[in-house]
Amino acid sequence: MTEPPSNDLSRRHFLELSGAGAAAIASGSLMTRVGHAYPADSDKTIRLAVVGGGFGSRQHWHEHPNCVVTGVTDLYPDRRAHLQKTYKCEKAYDSLETMIREAKDVDAVAVFSGAPDHARHMKMCMERGWHVVTAVPSCMTLDEAAMMKEVKERTGLKYMLHETSYYRQPAIFARNLYESGGFGELFYSEVEYYHDRGDLEKILGNKKNRIYNPDGSRSWRWGIPPMLYPTHSTGLLTGVTKERFRRVSCLGWSGARDELKNHPLVADNVYDSPFWNMSALLQTDRGNMCRCNVFWLAAAHGERAQWFGDKATLYMPKHRVHESVESVRMGATQRAAIPEYWKTDMLPPAMRHNSGHDGSHTFLSAEFINALVEDREPAVDIYEGLAMTVPGIIALESAKKNGEQLEIPQFDPA
Repeated sequence: MTEPPSNDLSRRHFLELSGAGAAAIASGSLMTRVGHAYPADSDKTIRLAVVGGGFGSRQHWHEHPNCVVTGVTDLYPDRRAHLQKTYKCEKAYDSLETMIREAKDVDAVAVFSGAPDHARHMKMCMERGWHVVTAVPSCMTLDEAAMMKEVKERTGLKYMLHETSYYRQPAIFARNLYESGGFGELFYSEVEYYHDRGDLEKILGNKKNRIYNPDGSRSWRWGIPPMLYPTHSTGLLTGVTKERFRRVSCLGWSGARDELKNHPLVADNVYDSPFWNMSALLQTDRGNMCRCNVFWLAAAHGERAQWFGDKATLYMPKHRVHESVESVRMGATQRAAIPEYWKTDMLPPAMRHNSGHDGSHTFLSAEFINALVEDREPAVDIYEGLAMTVPGIIALESAKKNGEQLEIPQFDPA
């Protein structure tokens, strides 16, 4: 990947731009636009239940004045207790099934169970009459994608995908720049997610690693193909432009050394996947190009993107920053401040602080509750969520066919 020249890539975003991009920044609109404002004049209360005591315990719904957590559930007692403590919730259930049978005081559910369970648990909750937000990805198969769309449209309930890339600070900036016309034609992007598995000689013996459940059994993360967890990458384009991926050609990498290609994580998993790393080239419904990487075994870590337009190009470094954007074109240098978007009125006062995944957690928690209070669809609704998820399902199929270009089914409204 080509980077713009810099002596300090870890501390700055870079923007190469001409007149339109400069005008969009100079307008000041990028300083304030984040999303829907927090409905401060509403006294409506959303009663939320939380499923899953891992990532589900690291959100901020309880900081929203219009939300109260009325129930939590996890199959493991320690995790249930952790959820109760985090959200100051008295009521805990030993399973989602029990909660569905017994709970009387729930309006919506945050489903943070294992990825293979998201679609099934969404269906169970919506057919109980509850709105749903799920962790990523939305689903693992095309049949599940079709089912989720059908259930959401049949019930009329609200669904949101809790995709952190949507509210990463540079992604908010990129979305505003795009909507202001500052990119001009945004014709190419590079989106990537690197989550290194670590020392392979030690990983199998470390039962605290996330590839294991608390009871020592294999978790859903054991051997999951990178492209079945694509949304931290794909969301960095669809979440900026709302484009839809239409075609994909993908390659997978298994390693040449015996200790890599015969490692149990890729040689013995329920997904029948031999891949450590995957790289895809996609075309969108607007004829634009996107290179998408998801790697599990690399000397790299993090989520980032590069958005190329004919008027402006934005380079997102590996690490978040809020100091400045540096712009260079024809030898001229210009800087614009990166806003601390969490200080805006989209968030209630108690939530206006930094949070996980580059400030995104408070935004995601607030957006789901705000949408329910205002009776509107969330920003990352069922259609956006499936547009981020489904391309990875087809990319895996392409990789298993040695990179054959395949059409990507669409799940937007008819």
